[in-house]
Amino acid sequence: MLILGIDPGSRITGYGVLDVTTPTPRYVASGCIRIQADDLAQRLAQVYAGVSELISVHGPGEFAIEQVFMSKNADSALKLGQARGTAIVCAANHGLPVSEYGPRQIKQAVAGSGSADKAQVQHMVTAILGLSATPQADAADALAIALTHAHARMGLMREGSYGGHRSRRKGGSWRDFRP
Repeated sequence: MLILGIDPGSRITGYGVLDVTTPTPRYVASGCIRIQADDLAQRLAQVYAGVSELISVHGPGEFAIEQVFMSKNADSALKLGQARGTAIVCAANHGLPVSEYGPRQIKQAVAGSGSADKAQVQHMVTAILGLSATPQADAADALAIALTHAHARMGLMREGSYGGHRSRRKGGSWRDFRP
């Protein structure tokens, strides 16, 4: 079974694909969907098309994405939320269960500290997955999201340490999940 992790953005959307059929998650692919349009509607269409293509190519069984976080710039936060919503709708339209994780949760699960910086996350993703090169920051973030979901699936995230994640299962309702 594959997990598709998405680090949403209206200019660059990172993705990471992990195989979780073995006890240790294995790297499959990662990269970035680079958005070329200037018009917001066209950028969102490119996010949707890029995520749709990733789902078609890799055939993941589950989808994980970062939750919205507050930014100092409200306009940027709104655009990020729209790109995130677009990716979620794409996953839902493909019948994938969607799980969401907060930024601190992701950093805690991968780097051991909820206040880890991007370089620490990149380093830990590279080490955990045994990669020969460090992935670009947005791709590393997406792999960290997929790793966080893999840990949640395996029950490695303890209640109280990481909090719950929000999960929307096909035909289900929003609920807090605590492995």
